[in-house]
Parts: sequence; structure tokens; C-alpha cells
Amino acid sequence: MLEYDRNKYARIHSIESFGTVDGPGIRFVIFMQGCALKCKYCHNRDTWDTNAGTLISLDELLDKIERYKSYILPSGGGVTVTGGEPLLQPKFLINFFNELKKRKIPTAIDTSGMFDITDDIKELLKFTDLVLLDIKHINDEKCKDLVGFSNKKELNFARYLSDNNIPVWIRQVIIPGITDSKEDLLELKKFLSTLNNVKKVELIPYHELGKFKWENLELKYELDGIPTATSEDISKAKKILGI
Repeated sequence: MLEYDRNKYARIHSIESFGTVDGPGIRFVIFMQGCALKCKYCHNRDTWDTNAGTLISLDELLDKIERYKSYILPSGGGVTVTGGEPLLQPKFLINFFNELKKRKIPTAIDTSGMFDITDDIKELLKFTDLVLLDIKHINDEKCKDLVGFSNKKELNFARYLSDNNIPVWIRQVIIPGITDSKEDLLELKKFLSTLNNVKKVELIPYHELGKFKWENLELKYELDGIPTATSEDISKAKKILGI
């Protein structure tokens, strides 16, 4: 494996310079390469390999962002790192977010939160204006089946954000027959009521738009046959959650 300075370089899957769904305003969105989860519904399956992607330097990335500041900042937007899983590359993000803050550019992280709260993550969160936290499944056993891991770390991560007053948008993918039961949604509502930093709850309808990526990699798409979530599914879930 190629060795490189993880403080100054990161593996990037792709970049979107005019994002409108990953935080407030217009966002410069960076899709980080690498993810340890095994989400059956993942629409970015090609981001999992930690050794793939493009190696990019801190200075190169900052130069790219500077070109778009003129319309990002007036919109109330900023920079969002997503993935993949950005918290797999915390040392780079600490330096990156530190530089963004010097430039008065708002920062956001889209993450599963399935990590121990290390010193690196604590340091990174000091420079983070908003966390988009994906709650994979509120039921621990169902979470293990859906993404391959327990939800204990991500719920603990949510509590840490709340305890430290770091603003969060909660995200939940609504998958018919998997994440949309009344019992589970009421449990999610109960958990969210214990947090004091939730600024928004986003329900994301499950779709199959990323299925072709699995097929291109000659992999079985785990949720083949599961129907896409309809507007009625989302409305029903919103009503249960009271949002």
C-alpha cells in the first residue's frame, strides 16, 4: 500500500461543487474514499475500498474550494465531507477543517458515527459546525443485519454531540419493511428526545439508484426486490416521529 502523510493527504472518491442536500445553503461536497460498514442499501458501493480513490493534498483541495467561495458563502453554505466514511481519515480532516475555519468557511461532516470517541475525533469536532448523523437503525439487532455492526457506537456518538452542544441533523433512510415499523420509529423518537442539539430530522426515501454500482463490481445487491419508499411512506414515518 502506498505510504503518504495522512495529515496532508486524503483519499477522495469524488467532489461536487454545487451540492444542495448535504447541509444548509450551497455546499462544496467531498466524497471521501473508504468505509468499513456493509450497508445493504449503500448507493456509493464504490467508495468502500480504502485503497482506491484519488490521493489529493490539503493545499490542492483548499485551492479548489477558494474558486467557489463567491457563491457558497452568500448562500449560507459551506463545505461538507461525506463518503464513504470521512471519520476514517481524521488527521487530514483536522488540518483541513482548521484551515477552513481560518477562512471563515462553515464545515459539516456526514457520518455514521460508528466510532470510538478518540482524541482525534474530539479535536476534529472542535472545528465542525454541523454533523449530519446517519442513524442506521435504532434496533441493535436489525442494525447488525442491515449494516454489519451494532448501533451502540453511533448512539454513543450522538450523545457525545449532544453533551458538547455540537449541532446535528439526524438522518434516517426509510426502507419499507426494514426501518419503517411503528415500533422502531417510536423508539427512535424516544431516543432523539434525549438529545438537546437536534436541529433537523431528515427522512431519506430508500431507492435503487445505486444498484448499478453493485452490478458493475459484480456484486449481489442485497436489497434486490425491496420496494422504493413512496411519499406516503415518508409522510407516515413523519407522522409517527412527530416532525
